[in-house]
Amino acid sequence: MGKRDELIEKYAEDLRSKCGMEPDMALLTKVTIGCGPAIYNDDASTVASSQPGELETVKDNFLVKKLGLADGPELMEAINAVVETYGRSERNKYRAVVYYMLTKHFGKESVYG
Repeated sequence: MGKRDELIEKYAEDLRSKCGMEPDMALLTKVTIGCGPAIYNDDASTVASSQPGELETVKDNFLVKKLGLADGPELMEAINAVVETYGRSERNKYRAVVYYMLTKHFGKESVYG
């Protein structure tokens, strides 16, 4: 099993144990691949949810640019809801898991079709 497959398994386990959801493995794999080389970098592979600038980056680069959503207050509300689901106190919020949950939240699975 390659490094990426190991990471996808780790993300799936986070979705099950920390977020209480059974992941769609095909979608999780596509979202993970979409994150590119960032998943292999300790800093870039996680979302620093306590930093407003980081959440703005998720909103601008992922929700607006990647998923094609119109900017509005509901985007930050969704990010905060995902962070709550993941657990505010959870130190490592993996970017692929956050992006996966946002993709599901907005029903934008077709972007990864």
